[in-house]
This record gives sequence, C-alpha cells and structure tokens, in this order.
Amino acid sequence: VGMKSEITRDSIHGMHVALEPDETLVATLSPDLATFWRSNAILALAGGVVAGAALVYVGNPAPWVGPVAAVLSIGARAAYLRSEAMAEIWRLTDRRLLGPAGRIVPLSSLKLARPFFGAVQLVTQTGDKHLIKYQADVAETLARIDAARPGPP
Repeated sequence: VGMKSEITRDSIHGMHVALEPDETLVATLSPDLATFWRSNAILALAGGVVAGAALVYVGNPAPWVGPVAAVLSIGARAAYLRSEAMAEIWRLTDRRLLGPAGRIVPLSSLKLARPFFGAVQLVTQTGDKHLIKYQADVAETLARIDAARPGPP
C-alpha cells in the first residue's frame, strides 16, 4: 500500500455561504500576509525571551538554546499554517458577516466588535465569539463593520 503524497483538506474549510438574493456585499475582509508574519515574529520573540529566561532561572549552561528553539519552532509552525490562515476570508454584507467554515454572524446579533491582539473579535448577543485574524488595519475593519450594522453601534 503506497502513501499519499498530499494531505486532503477537510471539506468544512471550503464551505462557502451564498449571498441571499437581495443581500449586498459591502467588503471582503482578507487576511494580510505581512500582518501574519509580524504577529508570528512577535510570538517568536516573546517565546524566545520566556524560554531563555526559564533556562537561566533553572541554571542551564546553554540558555541560548531556548530562544533559538522558540524562533525555529514558531517559524516552522507559521510556515505550515500560512496557507490555512490566508484562506480565512470573511465577507461583510449589508446584514451579515460570512466567515470561513460556513460561519454566519448576523450584524443584528452583534453585541460587540473590538480589537483583540491585532485581530477583530466579534461577540454576539448569545455570547458566541469569532476572530477575524490578520487584518492589515484593524481600525478600518471595525469601522466597516460598524458602518454596516443596523441602528446605532
């Protein structure tokens, strides 16, 4: 029996929600590659500092290994997840946010849309939470969502 040469992507990631007949697309909220790499670089830097400090604390004779390992592991993780992260596209319509994996967030159900560690966090009236990650300009994304919401934000 031979091995497969490629991994088959789970079909849920490709799920696409169609617009309703009288629904208007306002914006496509695509992840930004530079923001993706920047956030992973910050994560690698923070992980490196913590790993190095922990090794110094326990008296390890080679504390430089911690930061190097953190940078290499987080870099490898980022390279592996890049294509999946860049495929997480949200669409903003005049009444809903349509996200990856078939997520649907009616704008009328939004309790809160706020910045969250470089992403946009959506919180619904029922407490459901969603992240729109790796936006180049979080403030602009929030302004677009607020402008599309019914009534006062």
